[in-house]
Amino acid sequence: MMMEMSMALTTRNLAFGTALLAMTAGAAFAGEAQRQPTPTVMERAPLTQSKALIDSYPATDKTPGVVATVGRGDAAPTVIAAGMIASDAGAAKADENSLWRVYSMTKPITAMAAMMLIEQGKLKLDQPVSDFIPSFKNMTVLVDPTKDLTARPATTPITVRHLMTHTAGLGYTIITTGPLLKEYERQGITPFSANEQVEAQLRLARPKSLAEFADRVGKLPLIAEPGTKWSYSIGLDVLGRVVEVASGMPFETYLQKHIFTPLKMNSSYFTVPGKDAARLVTGYTWVGANRVPLDPGATSIFLKPPSFPYGGAGLVMSAHDYDRFLHMLQNGGTLDGKRLMKPATVALAMSNLLPEGVRYGGAVANTGGASGPMQGFGAGGSVYLVDIPGGPSKGTYGWGGAAGTIAWVDPVRKLRATVMVNYLPGEKWPLRRDFTKALYTDLAQ
Repeated sequence: MMMEMSMALTTRNLAFGTALLAMTAGAAFAGEAQRQPTPTVMERAPLTQSKALIDSYPATDKTPGVVATVGRGDAAPTVIAAGMIASDAGAAKADENSLWRVYSMTKPITAMAAMMLIEQGKLKLDQPVSDFIPSFKNMTVLVDPTKDLTARPATTPITVRHLMTHTAGLGYTIITTGPLLKEYERQGITPFSANEQVEAQLRLARPKSLAEFADRVGKLPLIAEPGTKWSYSIGLDVLGRVVEVASGMPFETYLQKHIFTPLKMNSSYFTVPGKDAARLVTGYTWVGANRVPLDPGATSIFLKPPSFPYGGAGLVMSAHDYDRFLHMLQNGGTLDGKRLMKPATVALAMSNLLPEGVRYGGAVANTGGASGPMQGFGAGGSVYLVDIPGGPSKGTYGWGGAAGTIAWVDPVRKLRATVMVNYLPGEKWPLRRDFTKALYTDLAQ
């Protein structure tokens, strides 16, 4: 799902290699250690191994800085921070308020926005998307994706469930190949931002609004019949448009009013304000053994408005803010006396929502996810279906981001965790896997 990058790539390859990488996410949390026998609410055990791992990353120059937050119960999260927000001399220290490109960790937030509308009766989980986006009324499916764009009529309508679970049959420029990939590129179906150079090229073709984006997608053929296959996709970006139509307000306004403001997530942005530029970390890419700046914080593309708000990969956030979001989920939809969702809605969102007969075997290579039948897929994130020895409990929900970030909530243990870094490819180092192992080992002491 993610690929090695080279600064010698042509502009096109940079746009659809480096940048396309930036919109995908890794499934978040595979554990390898031996697990304690009984999952319980954890005491405030010292996170010795977790801290040692985090400290080691800047110390060995794997990244300038890294921040992790670990929340247990309703106590304030433990913050583990090391290093700086950039390699530049005089760069600020990384902390819980530093701003990171979370890329596909945007997806669970978009999905929960839709779940809130389902609870309000403005959406139904199995409602056709064409009720909100008419261009999705007559979808077609490719006959031979390797040959051309010849397509047959789809027999099943795309539903809200399909968008949430990557089972709509939609493509993604990172994994789609052949003629459909070229058509996605030609029509600008590239909902992400990488840096100024890439953005200048992508904006030549990209739709200028979320509505236009969704309409273009609805006129393109699918890679599979809806509801028959899990395939990582732009489904959560399209879901942003459904949220917009169902709520009667712009997608970004809905997130701000119904998620960010109630949860006091004051550092969550599609466009980082100039006043906060000093907190924005520099995004890096690894070229062989060299780490080079891809998107310097001081001049970041995220300081400028995107073509439209990308529900699949568009947010810049602090570790503090993502912990607030996870804490709400951990508590069954409430935080600090403010209820965003009913417990039953949260439980549904964090359950396996895959259509009958569809399996999620784990994230593909280089995304940090486990493989095998132990995972299902919920509203924008993967869900463990069994207890993992030494790792997450059954029901653990979360997702990661292309630049190495990871976040999950383990409702059995009343545990949540977020790790923020910003380098591509996100699996250059096994931080996601190793942090999960270290954390659960610490908690088992």
